Amino acid sequence: MSHIHDSETRDFIALNIAILTVSDTRTEENDTSGKVLVERLTQAGHRVAAKVIVPDNMYKIRAVVSQWIADDAVQVVISTGGTGLTGRDGTPEAIKPLFDKEIEGFGEVFRALSYQEINTSTLQSRAVAGVANGTYLFCVPGSSGACKTAWDKLICEQLDARTRPCNLVELMPRLLEKKD
Repeated sequence: MSHIHDSETRDFIALNIAILTVSDTRTEENDTSGKVLVERLTQAGHRVAAKVIVPDNMYKIRAVVSQWIADDAVQVVISTGGTGLTGRDGTPEAIKPLFDKEIEGFGEVFRALSYQEINTSTLQSRAVAGVANGTYLFCVPGSSGACKTAWDKLICEQLDARTRPCNLVELMPRLLEKKD
């Protein structure tokens, strides 16, 4: 891994992470992307706060994510699926209105990393991230490969309080601050 850990002065902080699979066809039995995310986050030391599969429906997506945003026990939401270009792909449209702030760099870096793996097909990805009510939200494509790329090369390091020079965990106490 390319991140720098400072285990002498920083401790790992386990987070509660909710996983949302957006799909009209996936079930618990064949949800490979959701399983990849659950496996990776638990291996990293985090906890699964919830795991839900919803159809590609903007209002159903928004309803589930809104509940998690309102739940103080959920610190991170990762959705997989619905970030493409078809008429049924509406995850960004469902979730972006909930953002207090968008994390533009996530989509930019995800597509740069993805380009190395799938070349120009990465143009079809609308991966996004943001923060809402102190909860981090990451929307990644529905393929298990995209989930591995997002977790292994971006999300995991940023959800590790030991990552230097900075990480998203250290910002958590300040996410709800308001400008005067």
